[in-house]
Amino acid sequence: MLKTRQAILLGVLLVVAALAGLVLWRMADQLPGLGRTITSGRIAIGGPYALTDQNGKLRASTDFGGKYQLIYFGYTFCPDVCPTTLAVMSAALDKMGAEQDRIVPIFITIDPARDKPEVLEKYLEAFGPRFVGLTGTDAQIAAVEKEYRVYAKKQPVSGGTYGMDHSSVIYLMGPDGSLVSFFDEVTQPEELAKALKAKL
Repeated sequence: MLKTRQAILLGVLLVVAALAGLVLWRMADQLPGLGRTITSGRIAIGGPYALTDQNGKLRASTDFGGKYQLIYFGYTFCPDVCPTTLAVMSAALDKMGAEQDRIVPIFITIDPARDKPEVLEKYLEAFGPRFVGLTGTDAQIAAVEKEYRVYAKKQPVSGGTYGMDHSSVIYLMGPDGSLVSFFDEVTQPEELAKALKAKL
């Protein structure tokens, strides 16, 4: 008797499920988005900042005249990935012709204790006059790192000094301050230039 009741109950549930599926199928044409994945919104990366440039001048994120900002976070004592990535950015802009004027390349330090304006000025000479270098207080840099989801952590090294472990991402921010695209440090100048042209 128990088995018979269970069989009947299972049969009723299957019929209900089938009817529900039929109703949803019939409604799919009437309800926009039903049965489809809908995505909206923007990736929450980036935000306003006010930092000091390599000339000792206060620079805000709104100071660049409606241009795109190509931003990289690193530090001047970085032995490899930072100078390599900045060189890639510089070479990519060189390949863009007049369109490069629509982009401001920006280097934001993650090591403000050592990267004072005069240090940034000397360091960025190797990558051309277009670059804007930005530094600030520990609190200011930490706030910008948080806005851009940057990972940065001090690591002691021999001799009593330290290096910085950090994420390595090139951000392309639009004139309105929103994220347009991002690139990793293995991107080559040719492909970066092509991608930038496509996004402008």
